[in-house]
Amino acid sequence: MSTPSPTPPSPAELRRWRQYLADERAEARVYRELAQRKTGSEREILDALADAEGRHEEHWLELLGDDVGKPRRADLRTRLLAVFARRFGSVFVLALMQRAEARSPYETDVDATAAMAADERIHGEVVRSLAARGRSRLSGTFRAAVFGANDGLVSNLALVLGIGATGVSSTVVLATGVAGLLAGALSMGAGEFVSVRSQRELLAASTPDPDAHTAVPKLDVDANELALVYRARGMSSADAAAKAADVFGGLSTTTSAIRIQRAGDAGVTAPVVTGDGASGPGAAGAPDGDEHEEIGTAWQAAISSFCFFASGAIIPVLPYLFGLSGIVAVVIASVLVGLALLGTGAVVGLLSGGPPLRRALRQLAIGFGAAAVTYVLGLAFGATQS
Repeated sequence: MSTPSPTPPSPAELRRWRQYLADERAEARVYRELAQRKTGSEREILDALADAEGRHEEHWLELLGDDVGKPRRADLRTRLLAVFARRFGSVFVLALMQRAEARSPYETDVDATAAMAADERIHGEVVRSLAARGRSRLSGTFRAAVFGANDGLVSNLALVLGIGATGVSSTVVLATGVAGLLAGALSMGAGEFVSVRSQRELLAASTPDPDAHTAVPKLDVDANELALVYRARGMSSADAAAKAADVFGGLSTTTSAIRIQRAGDAGVTAPVVTGDGASGPGAAGAPDGDEHEEIGTAWQAAISSFCFFASGAIIPVLPYLFGLSGIVAVVIASVLVGLALLGTGAVVGLLSGGPPLRRALRQLAIGFGAAAVTYVLGLAFGATQS
């Protein structure tokens, strides 16, 4: 524990310490709220993070001494995280907490200890790892959803603006926008289904036979076909021969046979065998479940892509659905799509651990750039027809 400064703290220092105290308490509550929704090791990890925030809280309490004052509110960001944790408790909150830990001011604050700054850095890595589990589970469907929504926004805005710039009536623009919505959503859904199904089939074709190890005891020791398996998996000729010899050498006793069985499980059935014979994902003892969970299923990807493309593509059509036309409809459609692009970009930034504002602005620039090019082409085409 740190000792209070011999000189009285300034009012600015007291305000800063009180704010740190409030933030630490709020972050501890976030972790405990998240822990309530988890089980097993994830719950234990989140509870441990909350306890660590409690140690930081004690540091600021000791510095403040009798000057703790009335409890302060945590900053808005941390309070919102607490609300999200109670309502959702998802990877979204973990991604936000990852960014919060990365922005800790303790490394540059003379009143915080070096251990506290190190804690915050490690907390960020712990939360990153926890969030990675959730990202892996939703990455396939999330990719299709974000790609579908963004494509619907940009492509249909470009279509509507391009057709509208030629000077046709608002009825034609509306019909074109609806047709673009339906055609694009169906195309996206079908494309995602074929893409994900094909990817899963390719990966399944490359997955080793889980029963291949049963043939090990029956192999010809002199021909040593087992060495070819290890060589095909990336080991050198000498290492493969030594590994295979080690496997065959243990077949004389029951205990060794059990060891060889496990070695066969780890070496023969693993998708990747490194130079030292270690196995990668898929080795014995790996958790049951979908081996390609991060890709998602073909139907999940197709439905997500269809729905999110349609939800994005309807936005540029809304002004025309309500009877607007001309420049008014163009401006309103552009503003609505711009807000949606900012939203999808920010969500991607938050979930990926990146800066949400930068990702949002990038999404906006790309979308408006594509729509602007199409609008200019529509103006040019309309001029040539007049």
